[in-house]
Amino acid sequence: MADSYRGVFGAIPYAIRHTDSWTMRLYGVVGALSAGFIALVVTLGLVVWMGETVGVESGTFLFTRSLFVVAGFAAVAPLLAPLLFVARRHRRGVAVRDDYDRNLAYGGFCFLASLYVGMIISAPADLREPTESAVLGALYALPRPAAVIPPLAAAALVFALHFRLRGESRPDAAGGTDIDSE
Repeated sequence: MADSYRGVFGAIPYAIRHTDSWTMRLYGVVGALSAGFIALVVTLGLVVWMGETVGVESGTFLFTRSLFVVAGFAAVAPLLAPLLFVARRHRRGVAVRDDYDRNLAYGGFCFLASLYVGMIISAPADLREPTESAVLGALYALPRPAAVIPPLAAAALVFALHFRLRGESRPDAAGGTDIDSE
């Protein structure tokens, strides 16, 4: 295929160029920049952490470093998933609902917002500012481990949207239907 892409870094501009949805184009830029920023922060945090624990014997620290990388990947993967799904759909010419691209972009924006909500919930007590907002007060009142629930729910939403919308096909030019069967 002459107009194909190579890997993740080629799929992002491919999805932005080939979608008809301006919402997906906006998400393509915002989601890619956000994923890049998160990857940079996680990488720099890991480098600092490794520098601080360089003299410590392996074991627990090695395991927690690995978890740090997994957590960074867990934050970046659902941000890039809508772009990868859309790029794949357009590259293969799969017929799906007309609002597939737009709904996946909404799911991506929802995941991005859930990361912010998770950061509010997990904020240390000394960094929390007093507020009169009922919503912010309720988020602060939640236990810190509950911070993983909004991102996990939003990531599940992104993947559920993909699987739900890809199965609803529209007739193609030949009069049949073309559903991605992988």
